[in-house]
Amino acid sequence: MTIIDINCDMGESFGAYTIGADEEMMDLISSANIACGMHAGDPNVMEQSVRLAKQKGVSIGAHPGFPDLSGFGRRMMDVTEEDVYRLIIYQIGALHAFCVVHDVRMNHVKPHGALYNLAARDYRVAKAIAKAVYDFDSSLILVGLANSEIITAGRDVGLTVAAEAFADRTYTSKGTLTPRSEEGAIIERVEDAVQQIKQMVFEHELRAADGTIIHMKADTICIHGDNKAAVTFARKLRMMLTNAGITISSLSRM
Repeated sequence: MTIIDINCDMGESFGAYTIGADEEMMDLISSANIACGMHAGDPNVMEQSVRLAKQKGVSIGAHPGFPDLSGFGRRMMDVTEEDVYRLIIYQIGALHAFCVVHDVRMNHVKPHGALYNLAARDYRVAKAIAKAVYDFDSSLILVGLANSEIITAGRDVGLTVAAEAFADRTYTSKGTLTPRSEEGAIIERVEDAVQQIKQMVFEHELRAADGTIIHMKADTICIHGDNKAAVTFARKLRMMLTNAGITISSLSRM
């Protein structure tokens, strides 16, 4: 039996700004990566997101990023490994507090945006993230880009890791995500997104933007909550997987 998780980056609204259709998405996913107030989110949204995930039976994870609210955490920052370690501890601690209040467990940690991409290629940054997660709670699952440095670092410190693939992003020939600044980085047609994940699930490979075939086996599939077509993507993807006999389950239950 093949089991896979569908996750979504959410809880990214803040103040007067609403980002994503979180309530609709919660019915279609198995794991939620909740922003922790640095790149997006705020105390009100964090609390609401944890409460909603508990109601829907969706597994909860922390989604820490660079302290870059105006850039949505997608701009690179010059940080030391010590900076990264403390940023991760601070943010997962904040989300954990709301989980305690609602008597629900936090199950995983997935870095966001520029921090995620940096950790995918820089082992030192990846190790700092992994160590912070391990020191906070060694039972937490660390989610990162499949075949990247953060997966290696997580294993090295003794964490359970989950390799991630993206439904709504294209890849370079090196297996990294195409930078958002480049044309074609975002997959806009739902048929293309479903085909990409279908190829990954059944053939353990993806076709990069330049046509290169990349070997990839993933435990979890991400749909970005701020993508305008996120709900449509999630519905179609879930339908394709279940029709093919794939069991959708959160990482915490795998």
